Amino acid sequence: MSPTGPLRDAHLVGARRWHGGGAAGRTVTRAAGVGAVQHTFRGVIIMQRFFVPLLAMPLALAAQGTRSQCAADNAGLTLPPGFCAQVVADSVGTARHLTIAPNGDMFIALRSTNTQRGGLVALRDADGDGVAETVKRFGSLSGGEVVYYEGYVYFGTDTAIVRYRWSASSLELAGTPDTVVASMTAERGHHAVKTFAIGADGFLYVNIGAPSNACEEKMNAPGTSGQNPCPLLTNSGGIWRFDTRRLKQTQADGERWATGIRNIVAITMDPTGRVPWGTQHGRDLLAGNWGKTHPVFTDAKSADNPGEEMFRLTKGTDFGWPYCYYDRDLRQKVLAPEYGGDGAKQGRCASVGQPMATFPGHWAPDAMAFYTGRAFPARYRGGAFVAFHGSWNRAPMPQAGFNVVFQPFANGRPAGAYTIFADGFRGGSSEQLRRPAGLTVAPDGSLIVTDDKGGRVYRIRWVGGS
Repeated sequence: MSPTGPLRDAHLVGARRWHGGGAAGRTVTRAAGVGAVQHTFRGVIIMQRFFVPLLAMPLALAAQGTRSQCAADNAGLTLPPGFCAQVVADSVGTARHLTIAPNGDMFIALRSTNTQRGGLVALRDADGDGVAETVKRFGSLSGGEVVYYEGYVYFGTDTAIVRYRWSASSLELAGTPDTVVASMTAERGHHAVKTFAIGADGFLYVNIGAPSNACEEKMNAPGTSGQNPCPLLTNSGGIWRFDTRRLKQTQADGERWATGIRNIVAITMDPTGRVPWGTQHGRDLLAGNWGKTHPVFTDAKSADNPGEEMFRLTKGTDFGWPYCYYDRDLRQKVLAPEYGGDGAKQGRCASVGQPMATFPGHWAPDAMAFYTGRAFPARYRGGAFVAFHGSWNRAPMPQAGFNVVFQPFANGRPAGAYTIFADGFRGGSSEQLRRPAGLTVAPDGSLIVTDDKGGRVYRIRWVGGS
């Protein structure tokens, strides 16, 4: 079986400060697992991202599922042969990232809009058929991230990360949450959502997005020079690390882990739980702001550039924003026009952190998840799924993205071209009915995808076939 969708040029490049290895693949019989670490429960091998007690295993552990569990038309999705999709829940709100508790309950972060309130929504599938019978909303704060870790559900707002004590006996997260981190930068409300991942060591890796396109002296004005050095990098444009064992931290208590990153909504831990990875939202307006000054920045060039970059987020790395961007045609980072670039000059960008893989411009990566399950065919194991929210600024080319892609990995790094794994979210070519926003791998090995436009939650299963 070969994955559906056109085979794309992944533009794989070398990465600086690579450290391989890890403890993935161990088998343990005690009451915990980390990342790709596995244990056996009633004869079923279960993959766990984080340490969880053995007594609280998921309620439903179907091996792979059957086609009868899925929607007749795969709920509108186009998938590779052998896969099918079912709708877990629908119209739940602006569903962003999600997490699954040890008993199988799902918690989804909701983003506030002009017409919908934020908070959390909890889903429970009591009979194990893959569909949630109970849907419960609570809270109202706008959020984009939620992660279960060691008895708590962590929730990220625009300025803070709080945690609720989790109980298997109650679907709702009751009580007053603890504040883990507060007073994080959310300047101008632009790229304000705080997404994060939690490592096996209990550290939080938090994306603090930069509220700018390229740190211009006058924001988004054609021909405006960039600020050098960029003052936004002091409190944004990078990854900060905090300790889950400490409460009432502020941004000043965190460690700036990596910098030179415009905005990484799609952040996750590798299968060992030791190294954070993410896929960046690249800059905009190469043609709009610089087409008249540099003829190389045509509308067609700007539609596919810069590439969306996948990073291995190693400590101390500077990935170059706002001074640099990744040119998909040249397959290298080049100097931004705000800093004297002409579309080809590398300058300082030859020595910054490089992407591990890249994707078409403006697709807007909103979630990333390594496949740590065992239900999908072997070639998927250890690879990464990326959910692309979809573009708004690829004219004159058609708007694109609105899909989930699969990036193969080998020996802990991308290997080969990505393929489009799930498509059809948007409806017709001129529609935007649904937009992928969150991903996670369920304990039964299925892939869960959220949609923040229509509020649908999908479960993609492997049911076999050629």
